[in-house]
Amino acid sequence: MPRRAHILLPEDLLREIDALVGPRGRSAFLVETARNEVRRHRLLQFLESKDPAWKDEDHPELAGGAGNWVRKLRAENEVSRGRKDSRQNGRRKKTRARN
Repeated sequence: MPRRAHILLPEDLLREIDALVGPRGRSAFLVETARNEVRRHRLLQFLESKDPAWKDEDHPELAGGAGNWVRKLRAENEVSRGRKDSRQNGRRKKTRARN
């Protein structure tokens, strides 16, 4: 839920904001601008941190190597598509038989 916050802006900045979005668009503009700035600061903090972005323990599916994982996904996809194709072929036959 939105909450009011009393902030002070320099007069020249307020005029520039109003010129861009009008006095009725100030709040939305400031919210969007603040969110973007928070995201940017968080990204900069992340990029400057020493913690690795990728941790092996977060991805146990890749313990056997990325190639093995990809082959497993492809095999599972083929099995799934095979089931789907056989169901669709069964429906087609029934549809044709009715005609």
